[in-house]
Amino acid sequence: MKVAVLGLGIIGSAWARNLIADGHEVRTWNRTSKSFPGATGSPGEAAADAEFIIIVVADPPAVNSVLNQIEPVLKAGQIIIQSSTISEKWTKLFAKRVQVRGAEYIDCPFTGSKPAAEARKTVYYAGGDPAVIARARGVLEPLSQTILHIGPIGSASSLKLAMNVNIALVGLGLVESLAIARKAGVDEEKFWDALHANAGRSGVSDLKEPKLRARDYSPQFSTKHMLKDLRLALETAADLPLVGVPAAIGLYEKGVAAGQADEDFIGLVRDVEISHE
Repeated sequence: MKVAVLGLGIIGSAWARNLIADGHEVRTWNRTSKSFPGATGSPGEAAADAEFIIIVVADPPAVNSVLNQIEPVLKAGQIIIQSSTISEKWTKLFAKRVQVRGAEYIDCPFTGSKPAAEARKTVYYAGGDPAVIARARGVLEPLSQTILHIGPIGSASSLKLAMNVNIALVGLGLVESLAIARKAGVDEEKFWDALHANAGRSGVSDLKEPKLRARDYSPQFSTKHMLKDLRLALETAADLPLVGVPAAIGLYEKGVAAGQADEDFIGLVRDVEISHE
């Protein structure tokens, strides 16, 4: 199949490589030029005549910029798979623009960081017409562990933000608990042994433990992108009396101000601990 991947960040580049390995005709584009198989000079060039157009960029303004450039080439029969993490409000606005051109739109954010994308373990949250989602399965299923149909367009984006709030707050609890143990002089091996036997152990702690042990803050999920998601979640929550999200936003803003924007969010441990090195 002819597939365009628009956005070659940590996730988009992993998906594009796997799609190429699957034998698809893949054209790619990235905002900053990259030497990559199938690279084109513009989103419109990549999207022209593609059966499936995967958009995985940073935020609503980035999605808007991509749509501005591909709208002239969109036509009936094409399916936009919008996998950037945005809110329901933006998702519905973007879907209307695509559908006016005769193309189809799937609200398709995902969970799973770099290792999951590379290992074809992405979990997609799909929102939209079940028949359109069924047509896209031939492309998405080989990239994923599962595809969950959440509901109509917009519902998947809201669920994605809810899941990222959970990850952000679990991650915040992990780094703060580790900082307390380090400050108290608790042997770090004992900390991890205790966590393994504790109800607080989680998928987040299992994924991030090796990085925290090694003080490796190379990005699997960057601080700046999690901060963006928390802000969108707060916007989506409207008048809900949330406590954890505003508090987490404060720490993420501190991390970005400290120059950690492009590092993994787990590096926030440095902003709450006293180093004993």
